[in-house]
Amino acid sequence: MREVHIKDIIEAVRKIAIEANYFLPEDALVAYREALKKEESPLGKEVLKEIIANAELALKEEMPYCQDTGVAVVFVEVGQDVHIVGGSLEEAINEGVRRAYTEGYLRASMVWDPVFERKNTGDNTPAVIHYEIVEGDKIKIYFAPKGAGSENTSRLAMLKPADGWEGIKRFILETVKLAGPNACPPLTVGVGIGGNFEYCAYLSKKALLRPIGERSNNEIARRMEEELMEDINKLGLGPMGFGGRVTAVDVKVELYPCHIASLPVAVNIQCHASRHKEVVI
Repeated sequence: MREVHIKDIIEAVRKIAIEANYFLPEDALVAYREALKKEESPLGKEVLKEIIANAELALKEEMPYCQDTGVAVVFVEVGQDVHIVGGSLEEAINEGVRRAYTEGYLRASMVWDPVFERKNTGDNTPAVIHYEIVEGDKIKIYFAPKGAGSENTSRLAMLKPADGWEGIKRFILETVKLAGPNACPPLTVGVGIGGNFEYCAYLSKKALLRPIGERSNNEIARRMEEELMEDINKLGLGPMGFGGRVTAVDVKVELYPCHIASLPVAVNIQCHASRHKEVVI
């Protein structure tokens, strides 16, 4: 049994939380450079140039790529042969987030009471944490700050099995169309199909962790991704909703078995600030 001390978890989370907010992943930058070659709209081209320039400036100056440094969403894969010592795993993750958002001068956006007082927690905690127990003796942590603009345009539907693929596709395209400029395209669209009410939403968000351009290993999901990419980009929303060919740079589909009477579908929309960072301890 391998021991991992919480101080190592705190530091790892602190580091990747800052880096995720400062630096766009290389796959996103490559996608936006490729989008610039494809885009035909003059205004769309200018938007893409600004997105790329902003990413390069954030990298150079070591400052947040977007002012909305988001909800701290953390996916944790815990090896079953790991023993965490020195305290609570969840408290360690939140402490790492707390230090990152304070030391990195990242905007704190979380409020304690979601309905009435809505007082800011001051350090962007608590994080939204998803755990998975896996084989091995390591801990893998994914940090994905999620801004409200794109999150607020995400949707979930409990479709009927008879709706089938056409009904699923109609719901996804409708969601992207309704999001319009509010989601700050070009988008990465995460789709979860199957499971149940909460699990399809989880799948749709986890799908966004895959690098842009990486297709699903599942042949059915891969075909769905390719068809959805083509149809979404036919909507003509374009970069930042000003019109153009590039509305989405990728679509990620995750499938899971479901009940014979259900067809749960969730769409999690990611804006052009497609930020995530991972570490293995």
